[in-house]
Amino acid sequence: MSSIDLTGRRALVTGGARGLGAGMAQALTAAGARVMIADVLKDVGEQTAAGLEGGGFVELDVTSDSQWEAAAAHTVAELGGLDILVNNAGIEVTQLLADTDPDEIKKMLEVNILGTMLGIKHGFRTMRPGGAAGGGGSIINIASVAATIAFPAIAGYSATKSGVDRLTRVAAMEAGKLGYGVRVNCLYPGLVATDMGVKLAVETAGLGLFESPDAAVGAVIELTPSGRLGEVSDMADAVVFLASDASRFVNGAGLPVDGGMGM
Repeated sequence: MSSIDLTGRRALVTGGARGLGAGMAQALTAAGARVMIADVLKDVGEQTAAGLEGGGFVELDVTSDSQWEAAAAHTVAELGGLDILVNNAGIEVTQLLADTDPDEIKKMLEVNILGTMLGIKHGFRTMRPGGAAGGGGSIINIASVAATIAFPAIAGYSATKSGVDRLTRVAAMEAGKLGYGVRVNCLYPGLVATDMGVKLAVETAGLGLFESPDAAVGAVIELTPSGRLGEVSDMADAVVFLASDASRFVNGAGLPVDGGMGM
């Protein structure tokens, strides 16, 4: 558990209804922040938010500019400001390059890249001087170890998460040049046994790339010097660090939290 104190900070976590996002929201809350969960999964999101002291829930399709504007305004109105934005919402489609489905790739591009860009847009507009919050802050984009390794059947996902890395660095430079007072960093999570992680193991095995889902997981562990899969808490603690003053001179960076898999 993190010893970092985020008391008084206000955070918005996209894709926070379950999985990594829920863990990140819980860790930020445990560190003292008030957290607004944003997700398309209304029932699950409201249930998760109910367990966060001082937090809340807002329905958000990250590909919608108008919904982003409303979510940012709702967060400021309910929490009294916005200091931390975690662009975690994302989707993964498993397919071989020879079987590329353009519609599925477009969905990933819209959620993983456009959704992150719109998050940065409205985070900047809210946090910068003259914005509704106006006190600066920290934006944390969730990329993936897939941006740094060559793993079969996730070419489209890898491409979108590589794009998140580039967006992060340009955003940090723009924020600095324009005096926004907002740091922008990204995280490269390793494979975690969330619904998305299990789905990847099952689907790569289904494509004949591994003998079984367990063999797929074993292949990931074999590539990981730490010798295990990641845990939600590993990623959540890293988000708390990047949200805090402990990382005050970390900007435009990509932090691998993958047990060494992507080195």
